[in-house]
Amino acid sequence: MLSLLGNTKRCFWTLLLALTVFLLASLLHVDIGMLTPLLRGQDEGPPITNIMFLKTHKTASSTVLNILFRFAETHNLSVALPAGSAVHLGYPWLFLARYVEGMADGSQRHFNIMCNHLRFNLPEVQRVMPNDTFYFSILRNPVFQLESSFTYYRRYVPAFKAAASLNAFLAAPRTYYNQSLGLANVYARNHMWFDLGFDPDAPAEENYVRARLAEVEQRFQLVLIAEHFDESMVLLRRRLRWRLDDVISFRLNSRSKGSITRVTPEDQERAKRWCALDWRLYQHFNRTFWASVHAELGPRRLRSEVEQLRARRRELMALCLQDGAPKNKTQITDLRLFPYQAGDANILGYNLRQDLENKTLRMCQRMAMPELQYMAHLYALQFPKKPRKSFPLQEA
Repeated sequence: MLSLLGNTKRCFWTLLLALTVFLLASLLHVDIGMLTPLLRGQDEGPPITNIMFLKTHKTASSTVLNILFRFAETHNLSVALPAGSAVHLGYPWLFLARYVEGMADGSQRHFNIMCNHLRFNLPEVQRVMPNDTFYFSILRNPVFQLESSFTYYRRYVPAFKAAASLNAFLAAPRTYYNQSLGLANVYARNHMWFDLGFDPDAPAEENYVRARLAEVEQRFQLVLIAEHFDESMVLLRRRLRWRLDDVISFRLNSRSKGSITRVTPEDQERAKRWCALDWRLYQHFNRTFWASVHAELGPRRLRSEVEQLRARRRELMALCLQDGAPKNKTQITDLRLFPYQAGDANILGYNLRQDLENKTLRMCQRMAMPELQYMAHLYALQFPKKPRKSFPLQEA
């Protein structure tokens, strides 16, 4: 009887609190999404530290990788890094656990974070990552993802090398794209679909597409959208229960404006047809992303948190960077911060201010460090007895 009375009292006070919150929200015109975590307790609990990020190509994924590398280093977490001299986890072949340093010789069973390029293969990923791993990825409008790929990879992708321009390629893609070349042309069609482990040349039939989308939804707890990067970071921070500074970043692996090709409306429609699987993928997860944002945050709280994130980024850019802006490849003075240059792209990087004290300098270096250098840095920390990784910073 006493137990029943106690439960009744708790229910009464919980209901009263909920009604009070809703009344305050109505009277003060406050978005209820800013108050409901008090009721739901969604922000409670320790930060999530077991994470698998599927790093898709030309989707702002290098910036996300930097965020994960920094979190791993700050919290002394293990990262599933490419074995030996490799810089990718077996890409473009389907991922195998043996592509990870420490897995082939059995010296390591599980890692906290996996985020280097790989072609998704769930059973093998599960050999490397713990059962409670949080899976997420990022997508970009395939029209502009294809434009970026054409510029970045055109010197060694057969379908791109044969075309005089992106416009020429999109006017008659099958003239240049030889399906029999297999992995050599994976960058030229439905590249994000391929990264997820699917067939980029499969017909875009409704039942097939729906089944694959359901597979992705079942495995990945979150799919971010590159065009809404700041909103993506707000939602990611919430899901991982991280601090604001954990998801603040400088934009990495971006191109100079002069190396970006304008895609006409006609070519945009051609690209959507040519990459129909990627287009369906993007449309679907753009919808689910915004549904999650509105359900979990609401418009007022979203605006507030995005502005907090942007304000903090501006502070750190002013603190860390010369002129507070990125530099083209001819202006970067520190090779440790010089990004890999590929194709016809001019990949931007950063120069740091000269007056930084040691602790601030280390923080700024990490935020501005390109992915190859950061991967090599973490590899040396995790495997100090292994030969150091080395790589060219300019495409041969």
